[in-house]
Amino acid sequence: QLQLVESGGGLVQPGGSLRLSCAASGFAFEYESIGWFRQAPGKEREGVSCISRGGFPDTADSVKGRFTISRDNAKNTVYLQMDNLRPGDTAVYYCAGRRSDYCSISEPGYYDYWGQGTQVTVSS
Repeated sequence: QLQLVESGGGLVQPGGSLRLSCAASGFAFEYESIGWFRQAPGKEREGVSCISRGGFPDTADSVKGRFTISRDNAKNTVYLQMDNLRPGDTAVYYCAGRRSDYCSISEPGYYDYWGQGTQVTVSS
């Protein structure tokens, strides 16, 4: 069973940067497509970015140009580099995995495995 652990969240001022990590164990990571989602209080979970097992990314329009996803299969880790952060980016960020050729940012239910989440707070 795939296990995912997020890290890298924290408190940052508007305009600042954070890099989130999603570390995987339990399966051959290179076969997994990974997605990043976020959920703010009182709001539905929304897709942020994802990367297929072939390395093809997809990113939500709301963060395009500010967030970059990448993967390092040798380290069993997917990264989400977040730049020019805004207060509206405040949320718990989750990574999710599925053994598939494709990733999705529109369907949280597409994924089979989820991490526990990491809090990102953007505030002055």
